[in-house]
Amino acid sequence: MKHARHVEEIGQVLDGGQTGRDNFVSASWRRCVELYGMDPMRSDPAYIVTDAELRDHRKQAEWLIATARTGLQSLFRQVAGQNYVLLLTDAKGVCVDFFGDDLFTEDLRSAGLYLGSNWSEDLAGTCGVGACIVTQEPVTVHQDDHFGNAHVALSCTAAPIFDSLGQLAAVLDISLLRSPTPKSSQNLAMSLVTSAARRVEMANLMAESPRDWVLRLSSSPEFLDVDPEAAVRLDGSGRVLGYTRAARRLFPETGQILGRRIDEVLSVSVDDLPDLMRDRPTEERVIEMRDGGALFGHAIAPKAPRQAHPGMRRGGALAGLTGGDPDMARLLGQAERLAPGNVPLWITGETGTGKTKLARAIHMMSKAQGFISLECATLRPEDIADLCLDTVSLTTLLLRRVEELSDETAIALSGLLDRRPDLRTLSTSCLDPARIHLPRTLFHRLAGYVLSVPPLRMRRDLDWLMSRHLRRHTADAVRLSPSARAELMGRTWPGNIREMEQVLDTAAALCVGSVIDLPDLPHPVVADPADGSPASTNPWDSLEQVLVACDWNMARAARRFGVNRSTILRRMRAAGLRPPE
Repeated sequence: MKHARHVEEIGQVLDGGQTGRDNFVSASWRRCVELYGMDPMRSDPAYIVTDAELRDHRKQAEWLIATARTGLQSLFRQVAGQNYVLLLTDAKGVCVDFFGDDLFTEDLRSAGLYLGSNWSEDLAGTCGVGACIVTQEPVTVHQDDHFGNAHVALSCTAAPIFDSLGQLAAVLDISLLRSPTPKSSQNLAMSLVTSAARRVEMANLMAESPRDWVLRLSSSPEFLDVDPEAAVRLDGSGRVLGYTRAARRLFPETGQILGRRIDEVLSVSVDDLPDLMRDRPTEERVIEMRDGGALFGHAIAPKAPRQAHPGMRRGGALAGLTGGDPDMARLLGQAERLAPGNVPLWITGETGTGKTKLARAIHMMSKAQGFISLECATLRPEDIADLCLDTVSLTTLLLRRVEELSDETAIALSGLLDRRPDLRTLSTSCLDPARIHLPRTLFHRLAGYVLSVPPLRMRRDLDWLMSRHLRRHTADAVRLSPSARAELMGRTWPGNIREMEQVLDTAAALCVGSVIDLPDLPHPVVADPADGSPASTNPWDSLEQVLVACDWNMARAARRFGVNRSTILRRMRAAGLRPPE
């Protein structure tokens, strides 16, 4: 009977009637029927992506997961006793991180409140995540607000998370399998999820801004230094490089925020920022707004570049991509000099070496205001025509796995670059440019300069990379035992940095206490030789490079090649190689 009433109410909405539902719910119901062709009579189960698809979605969202995890753990501890579950989805609605009570795992899986569930509106119907993606506002979809009857027992409250360029990056959802009937029972959930989303945006902005000014803002002096409401990232001239979503209200007129001067909306210039630092009482740090209002400000100065690794340039967003490896230092020096210009860059390297991270860092150091990332494997000619480029004059176009462009899409992309000479392309590929077949006119538009990212087995900063990952991605102070560290230092890492991070995450989850030991380490996974990664036909061609990366430690080099130490000695003699004096 209850289901019949629900279907009847959906029919009323489709006929233009008012039923007392929130407007966004009624609008979503209409889309479910008229746009997606859904049937409210059906009881479709939750849609779960494949394991391979989930890995891809988590890989794309790794920066977000790392930024959000500590805050979400804290939030879950607050609500765990009330049977809530937390979902962090990417901008496409796929759950990439999850916090829930192990006692209810099976119920949560069957309800789709688990890793890998896809809550996009066109698959799941009216739901918290899907409605949040469409409206880009915090929403509560409570019980029979849901379109499909498979979900009418749930209550889902979701808030959007935006990146520092103002683009939707993720959705944070807090859900209940069963809840009280009044929708107002979820008001506390709404308050918690919006606050947590704001803090994730703040943490992301701070992580991106070690070499820039950050101005944090609050309407109350009491919370200014501990829990500000909004923040903007500024360059040395006071222009906005990034912002949290709440800072958008500072710019009442529509249009582009990036590149605007902060003194257009606040009575403060970059020269005034030192007066807003913590050495003054919070109640004295008043900033007048152009509309007559006032805020309290907390300015955080750029950090001076550290000289921890001689010979390496530590500039802006490129800082932190290496711990002193000479080849990476040279590469980042080139990237730093090329970043401000408009030369199209081709970034090549084996899978998992960090090509996308390097591309994003180059964009952040460029003059471009807009940023669009495209997956070439799924890109179609009509997608090129639909790109939203009108509002931003300078835009970075990141083309991921450019070797997978279809012929038709390559032609469409070449035409776009003809029409928009202000677009700056950054292309990533697992293949050397010489091995890729693209129309010649497009190839030379993309490969202005080639940056080759070295594989992890050739890098001398592996120990630093492992220690940094553990510091950033584990809630407690987890460290490696000497034997575990030695084992990892000797692996070949066919999956490169991505594989290394997954191994450490797994080991940290398996270890008891704060020390990862040998039994906690997952066994190495044999790489698929058909994955398109560039590889030498003779692995011994790289003997000298591996020895250098291992500081000429023959036992460690032997582990990387999977042979005995005597074999390394014999190969060294045959190649005429000698350790440096």
